[in-house]
Amino acid sequence: MGKKKGLGVIFSVLVAFSMLVAGCGSSGSGSQSPGSGAQAPATNTASTQASGGQAAEPPKEVTLKVGAAPVPHAEILEFIKPKLKEQGVNLEVVVLDDEGQLNPALHDKQIDANFFQHVPYLDSVKTEKGYDFAVTTKVHVEPIGFYSDKLKSKDELKEGDKIGIPNNPSNEYRALILLQEQGLIKLRDGLTTYEATPKDIAENPKKLEFVEAEAATLPRALPDLAGAVINTNVVLEAKIDPNSALFREGANSPYANVITVRKGDENREEIKKLDAALTSPEVKKFIEDKYGVAVVPAF
Repeated sequence: MGKKKGLGVIFSVLVAFSMLVAGCGSSGSGSQSPGSGAQAPATNTASTQASGGQAAEPPKEVTLKVGAAPVPHAEILEFIKPKLKEQGVNLEVVVLDDEGQLNPALHDKQIDANFFQHVPYLDSVKTEKGYDFAVTTKVHVEPIGFYSDKLKSKDELKEGDKIGIPNNPSNEYRALILLQEQGLIKLRDGLTTYEATPKDIAENPKKLEFVEAEAATLPRALPDLAGAVINTNVVLEAKIDPNSALFREGANSPYANVITVRKGDENREEIKKLDAALTSPEVKKFIEDKYGVAVVPAF
């Protein structure tokens, strides 16, 4: 009996120990314990939120200042603002009263890019001023045209009539080339740059008199002229119907308006996003619908 009792005690101890070990194991198992099962998802969720929160953070917004002429340049830039905002670029459009200050502003780092000029104009000023600029993309052409308050056809031009033309070098050449294409004058041979003045006219059958003036003043001067060759952006700003031009440049004009930046900024991510937005199908349609013949997409 003593041995049986001793064996019984030992057996009871072993059973109790086995139950204790089993209990400890179950408390460590997430599948068996409601408490640990609730804690595990909470821990995983917190971890996921921490890592997921970082991944889901929107990109840091960058402000991009672009100087522009009021029409159509600033209007086109305003159109793409929402698209760039979605890409983390806060586009700030800077319109100056004097467009001639847009290149100095870019040079002095007051703005990050400008959008108002074509390459011949840029070439005519950058050497003189020492600008170290680069062109990133072509956006549109504003065909320069001949406007008149008095004439309905170029054939009505009389001997000695006064014709207004822009007085900045590249646009003056552009205006004279347009008049040459219409058979009204002939420039001398050997002009190898985008620059010319009335002094470079070799033939002038009607003895037309040329009035050189700031481009922005030409619409106001029309009552005193037989007509004037005027840039389309100036025409639009003056609320003149661009369809009223007696003749204008063709679509193959080399005078596409471009985005200009300081040399070395061409590869900035926000500049690339700007270029992509400006040459999108949406912008092409916007230009065609809003401006018609006055502004022609160059992409």
